[in-house]
Amino acid sequence: MKRFNITVNGKAYDVTVEEVGGAVPAAAPVKAAAPTPAPAAAPAAPAAPAGEGTPVTAPMTGNILDVKVNVGDTVSEGQPVIVLEAMKMENDVPASKSGKVTSITVKKGDTVNTGDVLLTIQ
Repeated sequence: MKRFNITVNGKAYDVTVEEVGGAVPAAAPVKAAAPTPAPAAAPAAPAAPAGEGTPVTAPMTGNILDVKVNVGDTVSEGQPVIVLEAMKMENDVPASKSGKVTSITVKKGDTVNTGDVLLTIQ
């Protein structure tokens, strides 16, 4: 029998694991300790400041393959502004409205999560 401390979803557990395949005598079961509270997580770093306007967000988790616009560029609604790779597929992220790009918060090679702001359009 071996004892391990395992953390699952921020809760710590003390578990005992029996090794299989060896002639190990059976021991009395060990009562698992009550879960100990996980230490408080450090506050997240503030996101890069976004420009004024309507944000264009990541529709899914993935990697930025290309940023097709620059700050100050004028875009039309539906125009591809970012190329996002997700699940081995390249996906164009379109502009959510027509206007001027006021900020870009990602660069080629960045990893983004669903809902992350990629750029803003005013």
